[in-house]
Amino acid sequence: MSTVDDRTDPRVARTTTALRQAVVELAAQRPVSRITVAELAERAGITRATFYNRYATPLDPLIEALHADLETGHRLEERRRAEGRPGPELLRLATAEVADHVERFAAVYRHALAEPADRGVYDALVRHFADYALAFLARAGDAALPDVSRPVVAQFLAHGFAGAIRAWLADASVSKQDLVDAAVACAPAWWAGAAER
Repeated sequence: MSTVDDRTDPRVARTTTALRQAVVELAAQRPVSRITVAELAERAGITRATFYNRYATPLDPLIEALHADLETGHRLEERRRAEGRPGPELLRLATAEVADHVERFAAVYRHALAEPADRGVYDALVRHFADYALAFLARAGDAALPDVSRPVVAQFLAHGFAGAIRAWLADASVSKQDLVDAAVACAPAWWAGAAER
């Protein structure tokens, strides 16, 4: 995985960008477990040795690329919070940002969900949502939050949201707006209030 220090070197940044783009393109065509390091390295214009200096499998840069895109949405959410947007609006906009992310990478997620060997993509999505929920709960403090285990709440929310995404991707009759509406409706009553903090 790349570090902040890596990003200061333009060559490393170019390699990271090339690998992310290549793995997303390939993973949109077939499950990431069926992508070889050799073809990924060739597509990215790097050597296999360069790949192995940073990653173990093609799943690693794919998760990194998906995570980076999700983080872009979180930065937008932070700006909106700083602007003083109300909690219910922040909840809906943040949920819509995630839906937009999944829509951008729909082929990748569909391949991953259909292939048991690619469970790592779904697991990374759950981990991302759980980490986000824990950070959200920490930022909100104790005001208006239930006195229960935050790690358990984070896992409950993460698995629920990831499960909703799985249901959306599996059913062509479910629209992106349906996903957003359902996820917002299922959010705990205290979430919108805490979102403003």
